[in-house]
Amino acid sequence: MSATTDHSPDNGWTALATLEIASGEKTLPASRCLQIYRLMARARALEECMIKMSKSGQGYFWIGGPGEEAFNTCLGLLVKKGCGPAYDYLHLHYRNSATLIAMGMPLLDGIRQMAMRVTDPHSRGRNFAGHYACHPWNVIPVTSVIEVQYVMAPGTALMQKRHEGGNGITIVVGGDAGTAEGDFASCMIWSSRPGNELPVLMIVTNNGYGISTCASSQHAEHAMIERGKPFGIPGEVVDGNDPIQSWHALLRGMDYCRQKRRPYMIEAHVSRLHGHSSSSGALRIKTEPDCLTLFGAQLVAAGVLDERECEEIQNRAAAEAAAALEKALSEPNPTVEDIRRHVYAPSTVDVVYPDDYTGLPS
Repeated sequence: MSATTDHSPDNGWTALATLEIASGEKTLPASRCLQIYRLMARARALEECMIKMSKSGQGYFWIGGPGEEAFNTCLGLLVKKGCGPAYDYLHLHYRNSATLIAMGMPLLDGIRQMAMRVTDPHSRGRNFAGHYACHPWNVIPVTSVIEVQYVMAPGTALMQKRHEGGNGITIVVGGDAGTAEGDFASCMIWSSRPGNELPVLMIVTNNGYGISTCASSQHAEHAMIERGKPFGIPGEVVDGNDPIQSWHALLRGMDYCRQKRRPYMIEAHVSRLHGHSSSSGALRIKTEPDCLTLFGAQLVAAGVLDERECEEIQNRAAAEAAAALEKALSEPNPTVEDIRRHVYAPSTVDVVYPDDYTGLPS
């Protein structure tokens, strides 16, 4: 990666404003790279805080995405954020914390869910960490059932295809192991029907493992995107540890879906720095490449930051997470009376419980 400027101004701030950071033939402005790096550091701080919570008893089960911050941060920044079919719908999985942080989620909200506080805006303290849901941002509730999001995605995309005057797309994200599920095939079938193609950006974040099973022992294809070829779905493979390459791959995929109103596939090779989940111990795997360390070193080499500034950014992120944890632990837990809240939509024909406590017909 290299840095280039159109000229050599005397003012350092002006130089930073005109600096372009390159990876291969692609570049991003230094200001954008700094934004991405800071968001990556905050996402990493959130994940590391939640891992500590799972070990200390302040939380219970942890599963997340340390090692996927580069790709997922770029995804969050590029999303057309809003509510309704004119904006992007997000069908995510449980390793997308960096995406939500890049979209504007406070670290506090992620920690509230890990601590299972009633103040958790995503699930009111009733779901695992990383299982986000945000109606104002079209974030469909994340489920623990593997890859069902792929078969749900054509539903929102069909609505968007019928919506007039918008270019919103449906983005669905899952792991490499889940591509073996029938839901993945269903997404390809329903998104590519002749004359009824849908604007679905299918993303596979390939960390090389399905829980404890190596992907190379299960997949005969050289790349996951090869599965899209029989359906006429174009795609590309990208180094998900490289934010610059990831940014441009996502931009190409999104532009294709927005303009063509057809499906596109991206396979991002990412790292899994702490194993599958807290069930496997969540120990740091030092042999895996770390996108945060790699990108920080690249920014230092380009003269955008020095090592002290990188450390300060990470320290500030860690302090933010620590303060969020202290705040979350002071907030109330859900009560027994909260069990039925927000389970069923209000209805005038099948009311079982008062207020919003509604249920199915008997």
